[in-house]
This record gives sequence, structure tokens and C-alpha cells, in this order.
Amino acid sequence: MEEVKKYPGKLVFGLDIGTRSIVGTVGYKTGDQFYVVAQRIREHETRAMLDGQIHDIGRVSMTISQVKTELETAVGVRLTDVCIAAAGRVLKTVTIHTETAFEEEREVTEEDIYALDSKGIETAYEQFNRENSSDVTFYCVGYSVVRYYMNNYVIGNLESHKARIIGVDLIATFLPEDVVDGLYKAVGQAGLEVVNLTLEPIAAIQVAIPEMYRMLNIALVDVGAGTSDISITQGGSIVAYGMIPMAGDALTEAVAQHCLVDFVTAEQIKRECGEKETIAYKDIMGLDQTVKRDELLEVMRPAVESMTKQVSDKIKELNGDKSVSAVFVVGGGGKIPGYTEKLAGELGIQPERVALRGEEVMAKIQFLEKETKKDSLLVTPIGICLSFYEQSNSFVFVTFNNTRIKLYDTARLAVVDAALQADFPNESLFPRRGAALHFMVDGHARMIRGELGEASVITVNGSPADIHTPIHANDIICVQESTAGADASMEIGRLPEYHAIIRVEVNEKKIDLPKFAAVNGQLQSGFYDIRENDRIEMLNFYTVRQIVEFMDVILDRNMNIYVNNKLADLETKVYENFSVLWTMEQMQLSDVEQYENKSPGEAATYADLPDDVEEGGDASEGGSEEAGKREKPEASEKTKEPGVPMDIFVNGTPVTLRGKQSYIFVDLFDFYHFDLTPRPGKRITTKKNKRDAQYMEPLTTGDMIEIYWRDN
Repeated sequence: MEEVKKYPGKLVFGLDIGTRSIVGTVGYKTGDQFYVVAQRIREHETRAMLDGQIHDIGRVSMTISQVKTELETAVGVRLTDVCIAAAGRVLKTVTIHTETAFEEEREVTEEDIYALDSKGIETAYEQFNRENSSDVTFYCVGYSVVRYYMNNYVIGNLESHKARIIGVDLIATFLPEDVVDGLYKAVGQAGLEVVNLTLEPIAAIQVAIPEMYRMLNIALVDVGAGTSDISITQGGSIVAYGMIPMAGDALTEAVAQHCLVDFVTAEQIKRECGEKETIAYKDIMGLDQTVKRDELLEVMRPAVESMTKQVSDKIKELNGDKSVSAVFVVGGGGKIPGYTEKLAGELGIQPERVALRGEEVMAKIQFLEKETKKDSLLVTPIGICLSFYEQSNSFVFVTFNNTRIKLYDTARLAVVDAALQADFPNESLFPRRGAALHFMVDGHARMIRGELGEASVITVNGSPADIHTPIHANDIICVQESTAGADASMEIGRLPEYHAIIRVEVNEKKIDLPKFAAVNGQLQSGFYDIRENDRIEMLNFYTVRQIVEFMDVILDRNMNIYVNNKLADLETKVYENFSVLWTMEQMQLSDVEQYENKSPGEAATYADLPDDVEEGGDASEGGSEEAGKREKPEASEKTKEPGVPMDIFVNGTPVTLRGKQSYIFVDLFDFYHFDLTPRPGKRITTKKNKRDAQYMEPLTTGDMIEIYWRDN
């Protein structure tokens, strides 16, 4: 509130936007006294509100502007902020219990209590949403603490006590979005910003039932024009809220029908009924008429009976199906003669225990305008101002990605709260991982996580922010969605189970065999990119046939093959450090043992073998000419047929392969230079005719080969 004139305390502007009239109150609080600096009342010129619901926002806003202008003139201050109250039309309540446990016993602070209350409101809102099957959006417009708990025992005030667990029983009240939005729009069009929103019965009880009386089981009934709002106290707290959609307007309508007058004239007749025995008026025909007070009371009697019956039933419902000890009545609708007596009869309590509350509950209210009369009509307007000091439970508006949204003001709002209210996807706030890769290795499930993407980019009013950045009314929030990272990928060669080579001994020579894995039954090299749901079996062996193919040796079909001293065949498996020997002659066990068990450091050569065992080996080595001319036996290998040249393209360069009848992928490295030295963070990609290629697959004339390093 922008002040020009100075006052001893901060000015608070409260508006009671009623069905029949709008009451504006400006005042300040010092100590336990509230000073009303000025108060103005304006009645609606038309029925712009019905049953507490705004029907014509423009007309209501115009009346608010008139009240605001009159008050600004009276107090000499420009009014910009306002406190308002909502009527309990379609009121719903939720009662919850929630607790907070500390890691260790410690002193409870005001911040702890605030956090506990906020947790209670959030819990109530979640419960309400679960139980509310309607498509209508509801807002929490107020709450009351029923009782606090310290270490599971009831306590009046938690602050400064030492506790391990604190808890609260709390009543939260909810109203439909259209009720709340109508109030905010009408106030906004009048150039005001809401700083506190409460419920009318909560506001009224601030004045009508002092805290010292709340130990008693008392009902407060605020009889307005469109609604009768009800609250119940017991054990020092407010324990229930309710309403009925019937109040003073029902009486006015009965008068209008009987006297044949418009609603405004009927309202005036109703008011004079409490002061005069005979009321004069003009009917809609322009004729002068009079009506007796007793006649009017009889006309209104059915409406009074219906209204008090409904109020009584609601009080009993809220109070556990029983009556209360006493009832305080405030508001203009309850001033009609006979109302309090009839309500007492419905409740079954003594008539003197149902009474209008006005001047007698305003001992701590001081009116600086001396002509102001303390009246039950003023209880709720003043209570709206006092609610400002009790709790801040208003709404704030912010702009989120160019959309105006409304947030319940907990005084701890952050960007994440606005994102949730705007239904911004939660996953779009945080870095997202690319798709995970799932596969099996030797029968065990394995998962590689995708890479993290970039976090969302957030600004508040153009400045960098994050999801925890506090926000306030009218902030402009922009959130750019987070991104997903790259999908998980891995080559077989990067698996911890994979080792680059298998070292075996073939005919006395150490041979390093590149390791392979079986993927879904197919052999793949270490450069194979694992795919989703692949079943990988790490092969730690070669068959003799695979060794022969790798060494590019052509064995005579009559040769004998030995693996670790035992006669074998081409399908025998050869593991790490196994020995393999092939020869034309069948060896005796003693000969094989002599070959396999040479003493350490003693080099075994083919010359060491018996004369009936012939040399064999890598055809590329060819053996010595002398060995080839031995008289016995004949050559251990068949003479190779002449090779067939094959033309292919490697990285766009023509390459001719020579010396073999057929070729596999690894053969091209004999004719095309490519540096295979491992590079950190890099891996080799091999492709044939635009698809991934494996080292052992065959080549054909004209194949287009690509070999290059790329990042892991």
C-alpha cells in the first residue's frame, strides 16, 4: 500500500464484497488494538451478485472503485493492496493430521511451525483432489489449526519447546475456481492487488469469538444477503466450517412479492421493519402504500423458519450431530426480529444463548471516525483486516512461458511451483538420459545407461534462475525444456569380460588370435556395436578350423591333428595357452610328450621331431627349401593353387587383393595401410557397402569398404 500520510502502523485495506453491499475498511494495528481509520459502504445498484457469487464483474468492480476512491480521500493514502474474503458458497472442507520428525530432539522455531502448517495444507489439497470427482477446479481459501502436537502430546504453542516430532490437526477450506476468479477479476479491474484472501466465517470469528471463548462449544453464524456462513469452536480451536445458500435476500424477495415492489425498495422496507411499526412505500404502479410491521414479519416468517431450520441442521451436522452451547449471530440478515429466537428453538437451547454480536465484541476495536456505530454488520469487514495479521493465504499471479497462472501464496513460492501449476512436464525440468541399452552377457542381464542431456534453461524476469529460485507476484518466468542425452552405446570390446586376444601355440609358434563373441549365435568382433536385447556369449576359444582359416593354412585332409597331446579334429576347441600340432603321420604318445614337454628355455623345432614327422606351419612362411626336399615324408601341406586377384575400394581408393582363392575382411590390411594403434576415446568403425562389417566376413569383387576412427 503506497502511503503519503503517515500512521502509527501499516495501513491494511479490507473489502467485504457482499451480495447486497460492499464495505471497505482501512485501519492499522498497534499492540492488541485495531484502529479503524475510515470505513465506507456502497450498495450494489443492481443484483450484480447472487448467493455470494459475482454475476456482473464490471458492475461489482465499479462499486469497488467508488468505495476505494472515497476511502483514499478519507485517509489521504493511495490504496493499491487489498484483503478480501470469499463467501462459503459450495464450501468444502478437509480435516487432516500431519507430522514432521527431526533427526534429533531440538528447539522448535517459528519456521518449523510454518513449514508444518504448509505441509498440512499441501496434504489436505492432495486428499481433496483424490476425493473430489468433479471437473471443477477448487482453491484452498483458508485454513485453521485445530491443535498442535509435541512428541504426540497436545500442546497450545510449539515455539521454543524441544521436540523430536511435531504434528498438527488442521482444517483446510476449498471453494470453486469461478468464485475465487470472480473476486480477483473484480478487484483487479478496480486497480487493486489481493494480498490476502480468507473465508468470511474465518474473518468473522476473528472479532466475534475472542480466543478465550473458543474453549466453549460455540457456533458463529454470519447471516449475509446470499449465504449464511457457519463456524464451530471447541477446545480452544475452530473445529468446523459450513454454509447454507440462504440468507437475507430470501426475506427481501418475500417482501417484494407481498408489497409488489422492486428488490431495492423491498430491501428498504425490510430494514425499516426493525425500526418502525408502519412503513410507507410506493409500489411498481406508483401508488402510495403502507404496511404494518407485524404484517411484514408474518410474510417473512416462512423464510425465517426455513433459514433457521437449515442453519440449525448444518450446525448439528458440523458439531457431531448435536447442538452447541451457544450461538453468536453477526451480519445484517440476522437482525430481522424473531431470527435469534427461532434459531434457539430449532437448536433446543435457551433463547438468551442465541444473540447478535456487535459492540460487545469490539472492545479492542477503536473507530477514529466518531460517528461510526459499532454494529454486527461491521464484524466481518473488520475481521477481514485482522485476518491479514493472522495468516497470509492469498493468491499471486505470475507469467509462465507467456501464460498467466495463479498460485496459492505460501510465501515460499519457487519456479518449480509455477511449473507444476502450469502442468509443465516434470521430466522437462531436469536433464534426461538417452535410452538405456539392455543385453545379456553369458546369461547375466546387463544395462548401460544413456548419457545425460542438458538441464532446462530458466530465467525469472530475464535473469538466470533454477527450479528453486523464489518467485513473487507478477514475475515473468521462462523455461526452456531440458534435452535428452545420447542413447547408450557400447562395443563388445569395451566389456570387462572381453580380452583382445587368445594366445595359443601352433606347431611350436606363439599365435595371437583376435577374440570373438557370439551375438545371438553369430560371431562378432570386438568392434561390434551392441544392440537392444542382444544375447552375448564371450568365446574364449577357437576351433582348430578357425585357427587354420586365420593362419591361412591349407591342411591335407590326411593330416593328424593334436590338441594338448590328444588326437583332435577340426572342430576341437582350443583355449588360452593350448598347444596345437598337425602332421601327416600318427605320433606315438611318447613322441607327443617329448614335443609338448621341452624343458623351459629349450626351443622346440621341427628338426627335433622324429624323422617320420614332417614340418607344417603358416603357409605364408612356406618352410625352408631344405625341409621341402626331405626324402621322407613328402610335403606336409598341399601346394597352394595360384591366387585369384580381387579388386575392391577402401575409403574410395582402388585396392587389389592377391595370393588367395578367396578373401575375408582382415586380408585387406595386407594391401591397404591403416594405423591400428589404439587411440584413447576412439574406436574403429568398419563398413562394407554402407553396413557394419566384421573382420571374418568374406569379401567380393567391387565391395566398397570404409575404415575410420570415431569417438566412443
